[in-house]
Amino acid sequence: MSIRLRLTLLYSAIVALTLVLFSSLLYVTLDRVMLANVEQTLHDETQRLLINARERSGLLGPVIEFPASKVTAPTTYVQLREVNGANLQRSPSLERVDFDLPLSDAARAEVLDRLTAKDTVIVEGQRLRIHSNLVTTRDGRAFIIQVARSLAEQDAALGQLRRLLIAGSLLATVLAFGIGWVLAGTALRPIDRITQTAQAIGAERDFGRRVSYDGPQDEIGRLATTFNAMLAALQAAYRQEAQALEAQRRFVADASHELRTPLTTIRGNIGLLRRTPPIDEADRVAVLSDMAEEAERMSRLVNDLLSLARADTGRPLRSEPVPLQPLIDDLCRNARLLEPNLDIACANTLDVAVQGDPDALKQVLLILLDNAIKFTPPGGAVRLTTTLRDGSVAISVEDTGIGIPPEALPHIFERFFRADSARTGGGAGLGLAIAKTLVERQRGTITVVSAPGQGSTFTIVLPRSATPPESRSAPEAAAAPAV
Repeated sequence: MSIRLRLTLLYSAIVALTLVLFSSLLYVTLDRVMLANVEQTLHDETQRLLINARERSGLLGPVIEFPASKVTAPTTYVQLREVNGANLQRSPSLERVDFDLPLSDAARAEVLDRLTAKDTVIVEGQRLRIHSNLVTTRDGRAFIIQVARSLAEQDAALGQLRRLLIAGSLLATVLAFGIGWVLAGTALRPIDRITQTAQAIGAERDFGRRVSYDGPQDEIGRLATTFNAMLAALQAAYRQEAQALEAQRRFVADASHELRTPLTTIRGNIGLLRRTPPIDEADRVAVLSDMAEEAERMSRLVNDLLSLARADTGRPLRSEPVPLQPLIDDLCRNARLLEPNLDIACANTLDVAVQGDPDALKQVLLILLDNAIKFTPPGGAVRLTTTLRDGSVAISVEDTGIGIPPEALPHIFERFFRADSARTGGGAGLGLAIAKTLVERQRGTITVVSAPGQGSTFTIVLPRSATPPESRSAPEAAAAPAV
């Protein structure tokens, strides 16, 4: 059963129940009012007859005289009985209809006990309301006077009212059902549009569609807004998932390609070593040297892949103050020992600290230094500098190497990407991708400026630590053991 039908049935049930309650109340009230009027009429007529009977003597004539009055009306009846129940007199109206007013033993006993009794009986197919009263005349005789009135007119009026109420209630319920059906359809039309849009999106997988709604911001308006926001989130998640899957496929393809070359070389060299007759000593030494280089290349590639996988796991890095001056001085000292033919300088290194992970930051600077040294010819220069930028610290690694072509700059941080001029370095193209991931996970940024033949400058920007380096060195010095 649809919501529209349930709402319509609910509206109709409420209207029908209201009409039933109202009709019942009206019917009962009118019945009681009409019956009260009859009771009042019978009471007044009974009192008049009692007074008249007490003033007369039953020995001289009839106890009751029936003058031309309302008791002679066809629907009002009067009857006089002995206390034992025998009939004495009847009004002309009773003579015309030719029946007696009934008096049951219970009613007679009640009259004798309480002097009055009221009863409703059915005679000749019509209801009669009877008042029975005990009257004693001046000569001491006791009689029972019965005054009755037909309820046929009241029953006819109530029957007509009942039919009108039933017909009107049924008509009003049908109208309420029709109006409720239209109103429910109008109110639920935006929900129907949302349903159709959801079905279309599910069938076409088009998360760019939105629900069009220009009504008030009621419950349905908020539903449409929430649904559109959910679609936007789904669209972003779907796009992100697609990009991640594409990156994963590209990553696997590139990794397979990078591993295929050294494996092919090693397999070919093993075949040479297994030849019969064996190759000469000089060739054997060359083959072993080649295999060692390829094994080292694969080892570096696997290490880079592991570093990249760890960076992609989303495991939170440490966030602590990292002093830059001792870290950069240590890196420059090691670089000078490895490459004595380059001018490696750490000029303008500020005594400041950044907020980050010391191991991750050291790995990033090692990657940048390694690239700078690798692509800078002998006699060139490599510079590490630090500058302050509005609550952040910029660390720059500048070289005078071969530079990067302009068309390669937008892709320099992509995985397995290598510019043409850098292919001779033997790397897998993962270093800068690892550096970018580690920097961003420390809430920093990394950029590059380069020109072919003029060198490159990589700049890392990290948030500056609020704690100065001096405040950390004092406790460390106090905690160091005396020598």
